[in-house]
Amino acid sequence: MSGLSARDIGHRVVVRHRLPGGQLTDVIGALHSLDSDALVVRHSDSTPYRIRLTDVAAAKPIPPMPLRPVDVEQLFLTTALGRPAVETQYVGQWLLRASSGWTGRGNSLLPAGDPGMPVEDALKHAQTFYEERELPPLALIRLGSPEDEEFRRLGWTDARPEQADVLVMHTTLDLVNAEPAYEVTLTDRPDTAWYGTAFEGEVPAAAPAVMEGAPKVVFASVSLDGKLVAVGRGSMTGHWVAVDAVRVDPAYRRRGLGTAVLQGITRWAGPLGGRRSYLEVVEDNVAALTTYTNLGYQTAYKYRYLTIR
Repeated sequence: MSGLSARDIGHRVVVRHRLPGGQLTDVIGALHSLDSDALVVRHSDSTPYRIRLTDVAAAKPIPPMPLRPVDVEQLFLTTALGRPAVETQYVGQWLLRASSGWTGRGNSLLPAGDPGMPVEDALKHAQTFYEERELPPLALIRLGSPEDEEFRRLGWTDARPEQADVLVMHTTLDLVNAEPAYEVTLTDRPDTAWYGTAFEGEVPAAAPAVMEGAPKVVFASVSLDGKLVAVGRGSMTGHWVAVDAVRVDPAYRRRGLGTAVLQGITRWAGPLGGRRSYLEVVEDNVAALTTYTNLGYQTAYKYRYLTIR
């Protein structure tokens, strides 16, 4: 066999191999594993194919799949499922979220779908929900959406006018699952050291429930000089993998550690059926935005928080 190595794990490959009857066939997919006896290729439908190296006639990497247009409505809902709030309720299909005030995403209305009643009535339900929890009424609004126009017409205004828009960016795993430049440790539960690196100061009380609440979640970390210096979190929803909570110790920044954490998470997602990745970044975070753009991420939509005063 020629053309493949361990560095190609996670990337798309084509493998021509012999079937038991002797005829040749090709399989295309992501290289899942490679050892001295066999390789495993995961097809786009997540089916794994184990091929003995003695049966391989030829194998080589192939270019990544082009970045197809994204279903914005689907992604809008997917972002909520990837980082579930501590408490949720529904108004029709709209999602009310509360997490003791920690993060906007965890404490805001997500108006996705049909509220099952006039919008004005649904918003009154939302206001009551947040008032009962002594939280400000917030709605996460996709800019330029019909809800953006309707909420503002009903008197909702920018909750954080001093802050920039948030970009939700997406890409295909083929573009971001290269072998990390550093060893990335992956665990299904974070420890005290992970939280100590992820947060500057005291960890919010609601954080563990929010961070660990997704059905498929992973916590990535990189250690240098005997200490944890970079962390991140990944979660799977369908074929989407979310990357969030990426933080690098200030003394170790500008070394590609954040990129390594992201790559470690996306490589974890590939064998689980992951095909696409998304993340969120504030528009004026130029350094992070440049990194993600260079990795192949593109903006799917922007959002802001609205409130009623």
